[in-house]
Amino acid sequence: MTTRSKVAVLCTQPETVLQDYVRLFELAEGAHALQPGPTTILKDNITWHYAMPGANTTPWQLEGTILALRQAGFDDLVCVQNQTVLTNAFKGEDLNGYIPIFKHYQVPALYNFRTQDMKWIPYQPKSKMLALDHIYPEGLLIPDYFIGKNMVHLPTVKTHMYTTTTGAMKNAFGGLLSKYRHYTHTWIHDTLVDLLTIQKEIHPGLFAVMDGTTAGDGGGPRLIDPKVKNVILASADQVAIDAVAAQLMGFDPLSIRYIRLAHERGLGVGDVREIELVGDDVSGENWNFHVGRNSHSFLAWLSWYGPTKKLQKLLFRTPMVVLPTFVSEIEQDYLYWPLKYRHVAARWRAETPWGHLFQEYQHHGYLNEAPIAPSADRKAATLAQIT
Repeated sequence: MTTRSKVAVLCTQPETVLQDYVRLFELAEGAHALQPGPTTILKDNITWHYAMPGANTTPWQLEGTILALRQAGFDDLVCVQNQTVLTNAFKGEDLNGYIPIFKHYQVPALYNFRTQDMKWIPYQPKSKMLALDHIYPEGLLIPDYFIGKNMVHLPTVKTHMYTTTTGAMKNAFGGLLSKYRHYTHTWIHDTLVDLLTIQKEIHPGLFAVMDGTTAGDGGGPRLIDPKVKNVILASADQVAIDAVAAQLMGFDPLSIRYIRLAHERGLGVGDVREIELVGDDVSGENWNFHVGRNSHSFLAWLSWYGPTKKLQKLLFRTPMVVLPTFVSEIEQDYLYWPLKYRHVAARWRAETPWGHLFQEYQHHGYLNEAPIAPSADRKAATLAQIT
């Protein structure tokens, strides 16, 4: 008898969120999804280095997941950051409040773009690729550090201008592909399926913990309208958790190409009728999210899908790449952020319970007072601190 894919969903609040993340991990059987022994990588999601609510891994998501993993006996934890042409990893982990948590729990941070931390090596997938072989005809490179280690993804629930929704499957994008991953945007759905295929080949354990306490609506993944939703999700099935999140946002999961392709190729379950939901009943939820349009999404469409996509090689694979990168950086960091989204984030911090919690993290650094570092009596120590 085949075991159904399981997705755990809990409604939560700031006062209980750490306990809820520990319970969520147990409901989704995280300890069974990961292999004891190997290092477990935490792959957080810094979509925008600014602290934009809904866009990035939340500090309580990071802390709660560390507590859950330590309670389950996964002591050897490390966070791996990536950098893009538009996002600064060091700025992001600072502004979003991760650094005090890393220090408190003795979780080192490594960077896939620093050679002293890891090297990019050739990798030949065992399974047939949909897109990556023709996008990178010279050969695919992946970080050597990832091979043989558990992976825990920490995405948020939000929309995306390229893929409608983004979550666990998209979270592998920054870690497994180099900063030239923008080459893949025209074939982004196929790329996400290829990346999940590779993850199943190189990781002994794979899990996702998703934060929807504040979800992102509109022209995501950065320029979003944050909506308080008080929901957290977890699953060992990367396709299933993305499908459930998509349905919560109001989309038909199987109408989203990357979910449908992954479902059809047997990489996970994208049909929510075939997914076992545990935890709180969210079957009636429909947030009526939509993918908004803005100047950035228009320029992106021109670059990757519109009539000017024939100029991709000239604009993005030559030194001329500095021009579109400069335009995007000016637009997002020096126009959109100061003129609009800085104020959106400030209003969220001032007016919502999750914004108040974020300010508490900014002031104190973490919620759980005693550091839960690796020890023999993990479960007793952790339970004593979070109850």
